[in-house]
Amino acid sequence: MMKDLNTPWRITASAIYRAPVDGRTYGTYELDVTDTLAFIDKRKQEGIRITLTQMFAAALGRSLKYDVPDLNCYMRRGKFIARPDEMVFVSVYMKETKEMDGFLVRKAGDKTVTEISEEMHKKVERTRKHGDDKATSNKNVLAKIPWPFRNWLFRVIKWITMDMGIPIKAMKLEPNSFGSAMVTNIGTHGLQFGFAALFPASNIPIVVIMGKYEDKPVVRNGEIVIRKIMPVAGTFDHRIVDGSQGGRLATAIAKYIENPEMLDSV
Repeated sequence: MMKDLNTPWRITASAIYRAPVDGRTYGTYELDVTDTLAFIDKRKQEGIRITLTQMFAAALGRSLKYDVPDLNCYMRRGKFIARPDEMVFVSVYMKETKEMDGFLVRKAGDKTVTEISEEMHKKVERTRKHGDDKATSNKNVLAKIPWPFRNWLFRVIKWITMDMGIPIKAMKLEPNSFGSAMVTNIGTHGLQFGFAALFPASNIPIVVIMGKYEDKPVVRNGEIVIRKIMPVAGTFDHRIVDGSQGGRLATAIAKYIENPEMLDSV
């Protein structure tokens, strides 16, 4: 049974920090993705397309479900609300528009990485075939509204959906529209390392950034060997994620990524 989300620290932090300007914290570590890449190559030979980003999405979903379920929440009017399931927002670069887009994987903690891969490929193809989705349409509408009215409208929408918890069905927006956590791969753009911002209208307290992996010498069983090492960074809302919880999340992600077969079974 999950413990009470409204711990004394969280209640205090909700008054101390604004969202998310004051309460941003960061963390970094390195992951050995050698076995993960071998797993991806093996599945490719079997005709199944899986990306490293999808592996991280699966690992993040499992971590939120089994290892750090107390992080799968958001704050509304001074209280922390549990999310209905583990929803991972995956940032994707769309070559057609040359812009970043994103897809929400619901119940990511219950799905295998193969299921997540198939779901994401279908969503990407559907977006490429039919053009703008609702999220993109909303973005385009806001972009056409002149300043400062654009700022006011944005704040009103955020207040309705995020602060009051009222969905706007016409825009397909609700408190969980952007999910429990976000993962994005900047390594595909040649960037080795970086930190992300917390999108203020999303209520996402966790953003995981994957950097560019490289061959590095590491010690394994007392011997120096060459392994593929990826830098990983995280940005967190400190009202929800403290150092201990961030450490447990990092440990959980590493457990799944370095043992990729775990992510292809339920």
